Amino acid sequence: MADTFTDKDTYQDTFNPHGYLCTYYDLKDGILVVDGFLSFALKKLHEAFTKHGVKGDVLLHIGHGPVIYQDLFACEVFKEIIGADCTDRNREYYEKSLRNEPGTFDWTDVIKTVCEMEGKGKTVEEKREKLRNTVTKTIRCDVTKSKPTEPLVLPQVDCIMTHLCLQAASKDQEAYRNVLRNISSLLKPGGCLIITEVLNCTYYHVGGRRFSSASLNKEFMKDAITEAGYTILDYEVMFRKYDKEQYEFSNHDSTLFVLARKIRDSL
Repeated sequence: MADTFTDKDTYQDTFNPHGYLCTYYDLKDGILVVDGFLSFALKKLHEAFTKHGVKGDVLLHIGHGPVIYQDLFACEVFKEIIGADCTDRNREYYEKSLRNEPGTFDWTDVIKTVCEMEGKGKTVEEKREKLRNTVTKTIRCDVTKSKPTEPLVLPQVDCIMTHLCLQAASKDQEAYRNVLRNISSLLKPGGCLIITEVLNCTYYHVGGRRFSSASLNKEFMKDAITEAGYTILDYEVMFRKYDKEQYEFSNHDSTLFVLARKIRDSL
């Protein structure tokens, strides 16, 4: 059923990391490539870490799934990146991708694009090595808990980055507000939050299985992020052209990127 919430146990048991990447990030026909999501995300991440000057000692990448491209920019301006995800197979796949193990998704062309955007003359292998050296570990994280990384206790970090994670972990907008407050407890006052979500999405498919998504809109997101104790530094929406076949995989109609600074603990 479309309105059935996909809980963390279902992700643990059934989510296919490689199938997800092939469906959504294949450079020829991946859903998030064809609809412009990937290009938009790369542009906005580049701006965050250059134009907006986001940097620091530790960045926590929450809900990384099997995806590494977001860390390609961050590894240049943070001393350490800590990955965090709720499923064992996503953490395992993420680590294999960092090592570029045979059989993992090929990020070579995306890495080339990032190197070109940065304009520092880095080769693909130099960028891979920089990323491997900066990501120190990936830990278990459950954003639905008030202490998402328990029993591990982390010092508050300088930046939290999360992409297409919080809405997948939330059954509705109120749950989204809660998970946003939960992860905010891990961020230092003055630290930055980077979020990418898709809007007006209720489901997406991987390997023939339907996964739920909390339906978000831009007005709700502004309100939720502000209420959680942030001031918004960058906020941009990219609209998606309707395509019936692609909408059958994921019914989002736009993508939202937000960069915000924590000014206080959530109410």
